[in-house]
Amino acid sequence: MSGVGGEWSRGDRALAAGKLMLVWIALLWLLEVVDVLSGHALDGLGVTPRTPSELVDVVPSAFIHFGFAHLAANTVPLLVLGFLAALAGLRRFLLVCALIVIADGLGVWLIAPAHTNTAGASGLIFGLFGFLLVSGFVERRPLGVLVGILIAAIWGGSILAGLAPTQTGISWQGHLLGLLAGVAAAFVFRRPAASRALAS
Repeated sequence: MSGVGGEWSRGDRALAAGKLMLVWIALLWLLEVVDVLSGHALDGLGVTPRTPSELVDVVPSAFIHFGFAHLAANTVPLLVLGFLAALAGLRRFLLVCALIVIADGLGVWLIAPAHTNTAGASGLIFGLFGFLLVSGFVERRPLGVLVGILIAAIWGGSILAGLAPTQTGISWQGHLLGLLAGVAAAFVFRRPAASRALAS
């Protein structure tokens, strides 16, 4: 800890963000190991649309994957985007993630095709992408704007591809809803001007 009033230094924030995301990723891999060893018993925690009993799976579905290939595809973007989003503060980051996961899960429950089972961290990934893309502009932070431009250049193409309704086996609805939830989170959890001055 350093700075006036016990403010965290940039190094402190980076270390905390890195530790959080490594633990998060480790948890996802541990859950997939358990899923495989249990004969994919955890796959039932995905969201089946418009079934009232499935509402309890809205949050767990973001932590479950359909195989190691599915999880591996989500690992790097979640690690990087999560780390960047968490740099501005862990409490805010967790609130952003909660909004994205809940809004995305409820949206999938409402509009996904009948008799489908949706799970995985991609909705959260799309949400973090949307959050990072616009939060710098919303808060008028030059560094945040630069981060948004960089992640758009790196992941913009794959994000757009993930929104295409023509893809089979992929929940474009979950991707789109996650993206919209992330953009909304940038406004809902916009930092006060004083906090932006300290963290920029």
